[in-house]
Amino acid sequence: MKILVTGYTGQLGYDVVLEGQTRGFEMIGIGSKDLDITDKSAVYNFVKELNPDAIIHCAAYTAVDKAEDDKETCWNVNVNGTEYLAKAAKETNAKFMYISTDYVFDGEGTIPFQETDQANPVGYYGKTKYEAEKLVQSLLTEWFIVRISWVFGLNGNNFVKTMLRLAETRNELNVVGDQIGSPTNTFDLSKLLIDMIQTNKYGIYHATNEGYCSWAEFAQELFHLSEDTVKVNSISTEEYPTRAVRPKNSRISKQKLVDNGFMPLQSWQDSLKRYLYALKHEVK
Repeated sequence: MKILVTGYTGQLGYDVVLEGQTRGFEMIGIGSKDLDITDKSAVYNFVKELNPDAIIHCAAYTAVDKAEDDKETCWNVNVNGTEYLAKAAKETNAKFMYISTDYVFDGEGTIPFQETDQANPVGYYGKTKYEAEKLVQSLLTEWFIVRISWVFGLNGNNFVKTMLRLAETRNELNVVGDQIGSPTNTFDLSKLLIDMIQTNKYGIYHATNEGYCSWAEFAQELFHLSEDTVKVNSISTEEYPTRAVRPKNSRISKQKLVDNGFMPLQSWQDSLKRYLYALKHEVK
Protein backbone atom coordinates (compact mmCIF):
# COMPACT_ATOMS: atom_id res chain seq x y z
CA MET A 1 0.00 0.00 0.00
CA LYS A 2 1.35 3.42 -1.01
CA ILE A 3 0.29 6.16 1.40
CA LEU A 4 0.88 9.89 1.00
CA VAL A 5 1.08 11.77 4.30
CA THR A 6 0.95 15.56 4.44
CA GLY A 7 2.33 17.46 7.42
CA TYR A 8 5.31 15.13 7.73
CA THR A 9 7.36 17.79 9.53
CA GLY A 10 4.71 17.98 12.28
CA GLN A 11 4.08 15.74 15.27
CA LEU A 12 1.37 13.49 13.86
CA GLY A 13 2.51 13.26 10.24
CA TYR A 14 5.96 12.19 11.36
CA ASP A 15 4.63 9.35 13.52
CA VAL A 16 2.12 8.21 10.87
CA VAL A 17 4.94 7.80 8.35
CA LEU A 18 7.07 5.87 10.86
CA GLU A 19 4.18 3.60 11.82
CA GLY A 20 3.36 2.83 8.19
CA GLN A 21 6.98 2.03 7.45
CA THR A 22 7.18 -0.41 10.36
CA ARG A 23 4.26 -2.27 8.78
CA GLY A 24 5.97 -2.45 5.40
CA PHE A 25 3.90 0.16 3.57
CA GLU A 26 5.39 2.60 1.09
CA MET A 27 5.09 5.88 2.97
CA ILE A 28 5.65 9.25 1.31
CA GLY A 29 5.79 12.01 3.89
CA ILE A 30 5.79 15.61 2.66
CA GLY A 31 6.05 19.01 4.31
CA SER A 32 5.35 22.51 3.00
CA LYS A 33 8.82 22.67 1.44
CA ASP A 34 8.04 19.56 -0.61
CA LEU A 35 4.60 20.67 -1.79
CA ASP A 36 2.60 23.87 -1.41
CA ILE A 37 -0.88 22.47 -0.83
CA THR A 38 -2.40 25.88 -1.57
CA ASP A 39 -1.15 25.58 -5.18
CA LYS A 40 -3.97 23.80 -7.00
CA SER A 41 -2.07 22.65 -10.08
CA ALA A 42 0.98 21.62 -8.03
CA VAL A 43 -1.20 19.41 -5.82
CA TYR A 44 -2.96 17.79 -8.80
CA ASN A 45 0.29 17.12 -10.63
CA PHE A 46 2.07 15.77 -7.55
CA VAL A 47 -0.73 13.40 -6.55
CA LYS A 48 -1.37 12.27 -10.14
CA GLU A 49 2.29 11.39 -10.65
CA LEU A 50 2.57 9.66 -7.28
CA ASN A 51 -0.74 7.80 -7.70
CA PRO A 52 -1.09 6.77 -4.02
CA ASP A 53 -3.54 4.22 -2.67
CA ALA A 54 -4.39 6.57 0.20
CA ILE A 55 -3.83 10.10 1.44
CA ILE A 56 -3.67 10.91 5.15
CA HIS A 57 -3.97 14.68 5.36
CA CYS A 58 -2.32 15.84 8.60
CA ALA A 59 -1.04 19.22 7.37
CA ALA A 60 -2.82 22.27 8.77
CA TYR A 61 -2.46 25.85 9.87
CA THR A 62 -2.67 25.31 13.63
CA ALA A 63 -1.56 28.66 15.11
CA VAL A 64 -4.91 29.20 16.81
CA ASP A 65 -4.28 32.75 18.05
CA LYS A 66 -2.46 33.91 14.93
CA ALA A 67 -5.33 32.62 12.79
CA GLU A 68 -7.63 35.33 14.16
CA ASP A 69 -5.53 37.95 12.34
CA ASP A 70 -3.93 35.93 9.52
CA LYS A 71 -7.25 34.65 8.18
CA GLU A 72 -6.26 34.48 4.53
CA THR A 73 -3.33 32.15 5.11
CA CYS A 74 -5.32 30.02 7.53
CA TRP A 75 -8.16 29.63 5.01
CA ASN A 76 -5.80 28.88 2.12
CA VAL A 77 -4.05 26.10 4.01
CA ASN A 78 -6.95 24.55 5.91
CA VAL A 79 -9.76 24.92 3.40
CA ASN A 80 -8.28 25.35 -0.07
CA GLY A 81 -5.43 22.93 0.57
CA THR A 82 -7.86 20.28 1.77
CA GLU A 83 -10.13 20.87 -1.23
CA TYR A 84 -7.28 20.39 -3.71
CA LEU A 85 -6.05 17.23 -1.99
CA ALA A 86 -9.56 15.76 -1.78
CA LYS A 87 -10.16 16.43 -5.48
CA ALA A 88 -6.78 14.90 -6.33
CA ALA A 89 -7.69 11.85 -4.24
CA LYS A 90 -10.91 11.52 -6.21
CA GLU A 91 -9.07 11.75 -9.55
CA THR A 92 -6.60 9.03 -8.54
CA ASN A 93 -9.16 6.89 -6.69
CA ALA A 94 -7.16 7.14 -3.46
CA LYS A 95 -8.69 6.73 -0.01
CA PHE A 96 -8.80 10.06 1.82
CA MET A 97 -8.41 10.71 5.52
CA TYR A 98 -8.76 14.24 6.89
CA ILE A 99 -7.42 15.05 10.35
CA SER A 100 -9.72 17.53 12.09
CA THR A 101 -10.06 18.90 15.61
CA ASP A 102 -12.20 19.29 18.73
CA TYR A 103 -12.21 23.03 17.91
CA VAL A 104 -15.11 22.45 15.50
CA PHE A 105 -17.30 22.44 18.64
CA ASP A 106 -18.16 25.45 20.79
CA GLY A 107 -16.87 23.92 24.04
CA GLU A 108 -20.11 24.53 25.94
CA GLY A 109 -21.38 22.24 28.69
CA THR A 110 -19.66 19.27 30.29
CA ILE A 111 -20.94 16.33 28.23
CA PRO A 112 -18.56 14.75 25.69
CA PHE A 113 -19.38 15.77 22.12
CA GLN A 114 -20.62 12.93 19.92
CA GLU A 115 -19.46 12.39 16.34
CA THR A 116 -22.97 13.28 15.18
CA ASP A 117 -23.31 16.50 17.21
CA GLN A 118 -23.68 19.73 15.29
CA ALA A 119 -20.40 21.60 14.94
CA ASN A 120 -20.33 25.22 16.07
CA PRO A 121 -16.78 26.60 16.02
CA VAL A 122 -16.16 29.81 17.96
CA GLY A 123 -12.69 30.67 16.60
CA TYR A 124 -11.42 31.16 13.07
CA TYR A 125 -9.14 28.12 13.19
CA GLY A 126 -12.07 25.89 14.15
CA LYS A 127 -14.21 27.51 11.46
CA THR A 128 -11.70 26.65 8.72
CA LYS A 129 -11.37 23.07 9.94
CA TYR A 130 -15.14 22.65 9.91
CA GLU A 131 -15.44 24.19 6.44
CA ALA A 132 -12.83 21.69 5.26
CA GLU A 133 -14.80 18.82 6.84
CA LYS A 134 -17.88 19.87 4.88
CA LEU A 135 -15.87 20.11 1.66
CA VAL A 136 -14.47 16.60 2.08
CA GLN A 137 -17.99 15.24 2.57
CA SER A 138 -19.35 17.08 -0.46
CA LEU A 139 -16.50 16.17 -2.81
CA LEU A 140 -16.09 12.50 -1.95
CA THR A 141 -18.55 9.66 -1.48
CA GLU A 142 -16.19 7.77 0.85
CA TRP A 143 -13.96 9.50 3.40
CA PHE A 144 -12.50 9.41 6.89
CA ILE A 145 -12.67 12.47 9.12
CA VAL A 146 -10.79 12.01 12.39
CA ARG A 147 -11.10 14.68 15.07
CA ILE A 148 -8.25 14.80 17.55
CA SER A 149 -7.22 16.99 20.51
CA TRP A 150 -4.30 18.08 22.70
CA VAL A 151 -1.62 16.19 20.74
CA PHE A 152 1.94 15.62 21.86
CA GLY A 153 4.67 13.84 19.90
CA LEU A 154 8.43 13.52 19.74
CA ASN A 155 8.76 15.53 16.53
CA GLY A 156 7.84 19.16 17.19
CA ASN A 157 6.74 21.45 19.98
CA ASN A 158 3.88 20.78 22.38
CA PHE A 159 2.53 21.44 25.87
CA VAL A 160 4.67 18.73 27.50
CA LYS A 161 7.93 20.07 26.09
CA THR A 162 6.96 23.62 27.01
CA MET A 163 6.20 22.66 30.61
CA LEU A 164 9.46 20.73 30.97
CA ARG A 165 11.40 23.69 29.57
CA LEU A 166 9.72 26.14 31.95
CA ALA A 167 10.39 23.79 34.88
CA GLU A 168 14.12 24.22 34.31
CA THR A 169 13.99 27.84 35.48
CA ARG A 170 10.83 28.07 37.58
CA ASN A 171 9.53 26.34 40.69
CA GLU A 172 5.95 27.53 40.28
CA LEU A 173 3.68 27.72 37.22
CA ASN A 174 0.17 29.01 36.53
CA VAL A 175 -1.78 26.65 34.27
CA VAL A 176 -5.39 26.85 33.11
CA GLY A 177 -7.60 24.50 35.12
CA ASP A 178 -11.08 24.98 33.65
CA GLN A 179 -10.48 23.67 30.12
CA ILE A 180 -11.09 19.92 30.06
CA GLY A 181 -9.99 17.50 27.33
CA SER A 182 -7.93 14.45 26.46
CA PRO A 183 -4.17 14.60 25.85
CA THR A 184 -3.27 12.48 22.82
CA ASN A 185 0.07 10.84 22.08
CA THR A 186 0.71 10.89 18.32
CA PHE A 187 2.58 7.58 18.65
CA ASP A 188 -0.65 5.89 19.78
CA LEU A 189 -2.84 7.84 17.37
CA SER A 190 -0.70 6.93 14.34
CA LYS A 191 -1.27 3.22 14.98
CA LEU A 192 -5.04 3.76 14.95
CA LEU A 193 -4.92 5.82 11.75
CA ILE A 194 -2.89 3.17 9.91
CA ASP A 195 -5.33 0.51 11.15
CA MET A 196 -8.26 2.63 9.97
CA ILE A 197 -6.95 3.51 6.51
CA GLN A 198 -6.76 -0.20 5.66
CA THR A 199 -10.51 -0.60 6.19
CA ASN A 200 -13.65 0.61 4.45
CA LYS A 201 -15.21 1.77 7.73
CA TYR A 202 -15.65 5.34 6.54
CA GLY A 203 -17.14 8.25 8.46
CA ILE A 204 -16.44 10.76 11.23
CA TYR A 205 -14.43 9.53 14.21
CA HIS A 206 -13.11 11.04 17.42
CA ALA A 207 -9.70 9.73 18.45
CA THR A 208 -7.82 10.62 21.64
CA ASN A 209 -6.19 8.79 24.50
CA GLU A 210 -8.69 7.62 27.13
CA GLY A 211 -9.63 9.81 30.07
CA TYR A 212 -10.11 13.53 30.66
CA CYS A 213 -8.19 16.18 32.56
CA SER A 214 -7.56 19.92 32.70
CA TRP A 215 -4.33 21.48 31.45
CA ALA A 216 -3.36 22.02 35.09
CA GLU A 217 -3.97 18.35 35.93
CA PHE A 218 -2.01 17.38 32.81
CA ALA A 219 0.92 19.48 34.05
CA GLN A 220 0.67 18.08 37.58
CA GLU A 221 0.81 14.49 36.30
CA LEU A 222 3.69 15.40 34.01
CA PHE A 223 5.76 16.82 36.87
CA HIS A 224 4.85 13.87 39.09
CA LEU A 225 6.11 11.43 36.46
CA SER A 226 9.21 13.49 35.64
CA GLU A 227 9.93 13.98 39.36
CA ASP A 228 10.05 17.75 39.02
CA THR A 229 9.19 19.66 42.20
CA VAL A 230 7.24 22.35 40.40
CA LYS A 231 4.11 23.75 42.01
CA VAL A 232 1.19 24.04 39.58
CA ASN A 233 -1.37 26.74 40.32
CA SER A 234 -4.71 26.07 38.65
CA ILE A 235 -6.07 29.31 37.17
CA SER A 236 -9.18 30.24 35.19
CA THR A 237 -9.33 30.83 31.45
CA GLU A 238 -10.15 34.45 32.21
CA GLU A 239 -6.88 34.81 34.13
CA TYR A 240 -4.95 33.73 31.03
CA PRO A 241 -6.44 35.74 28.16
CA THR A 242 -5.60 34.69 24.60
CA ARG A 243 -6.42 36.13 21.19
CA ALA A 244 -8.60 33.16 20.27
CA VAL A 245 -11.30 31.66 22.47
CA ARG A 246 -10.38 28.20 23.76
CA PRO A 247 -13.18 25.65 24.27
CA LYS A 248 -13.64 24.88 27.97
CA ASN A 249 -15.22 21.54 27.14
CA SER A 250 -12.98 19.59 24.77
CA ARG A 251 -14.36 16.23 25.85
CA ILE A 252 -15.14 14.15 22.77
CA SER A 253 -16.79 10.73 22.76
CA LYS A 254 -14.88 7.89 21.09
CA GLN A 255 -17.86 5.53 21.03
CA LYS A 256 -17.77 5.17 17.24
CA LEU A 257 -14.28 3.68 17.41
CA VAL A 258 -15.57 0.95 19.70
CA ASP A 259 -18.73 0.43 17.63
CA ASN A 260 -16.62 -0.15 14.52
CA GLY A 261 -14.23 -2.58 16.15
CA PHE A 262 -11.22 -0.30 16.63
CA MET A 263 -9.15 -0.62 19.77
CA PRO A 264 -9.42 2.42 22.09
CA LEU A 265 -6.14 4.16 22.84
CA GLN A 266 -4.45 3.76 26.21
CA SER A 267 -5.16 6.14 29.07
CA TRP A 268 -3.44 9.51 28.69
CA GLN A 269 -1.55 8.90 31.95
CA ASP A 270 0.01 5.64 30.72
CA SER A 271 0.74 7.18 27.36
CA LEU A 272 2.38 10.22 28.94
CA LYS A 273 4.60 7.92 31.00
CA ARG A 274 5.77 6.11 27.86
CA TYR A 275 6.25 9.41 26.06
CA LEU A 276 8.49 10.79 28.79
CA TYR A 277 10.60 7.65 28.65
CA ALA A 278 10.92 7.99 24.87
CA LEU A 279 11.75 11.68 25.20
CA LYS A 280 14.43 11.00 27.79
CA HIS A 281 16.01 8.21 25.76
CA GLU A 282 15.43 9.93 22.41
CA VAL A 283 13.56 6.92 21.09
CA LYS A 284 12.07 7.99 17.78
